[in-house]
Amino acid sequence: MARPIKDTPIIWGKDAKNYLKSLLAVTYVLQAGGETAAYFSLSNDSLIKNNGQQPAWNRINRIMPNNKRRRSYPAVKIGRLAVAKKYAGMGFGRRIILIIREIYINEMQRAGCRFLTVDAHQNALPFHQKSDFKFLTEQVCHDDTRTMYFDLKAL
Repeated sequence: MARPIKDTPIIWGKDAKNYLKSLLAVTYVLQAGGETAAYFSLSNDSLIKNNGQQPAWNRINRIMPNNKRRRSYPAVKIGRLAVAKKYAGMGFGRRIILIIREIYINEMQRAGCRFLTVDAHQNALPFHQKSDFKFLTEQVCHDDTRTMYFDLKAL
């Protein structure tokens, strides 16, 4: 099981500890054979209706009851999801996504969360698409990342 970073030595830098100290994100580490196999961060987020997102926003609103429709919905952002090269292709990324989904559909959560979001790097788009994440915008941006979302209610 993943453990919060505060109990695990950080071998990739101080960034995760700084985010934790600033209360911006919590980073978790998965270990295999006593070494870091993968890690990921979680932080609060929201899906907010912006210009240029109308088709995606229409899809999101159609799944909401009329009296529950809003201009924003609660979400959790998955950040810094990485798997060590030694463990690439062994399913760690997929397991991380499944762990996060399980955490946030569990009825014992302290706050509502309807969506998972990720700013996916271009080379990770196929991975997130296989994990049923959808694009928030229809247009391909020239940025290094693209915002994607997953509806937890779909589970």
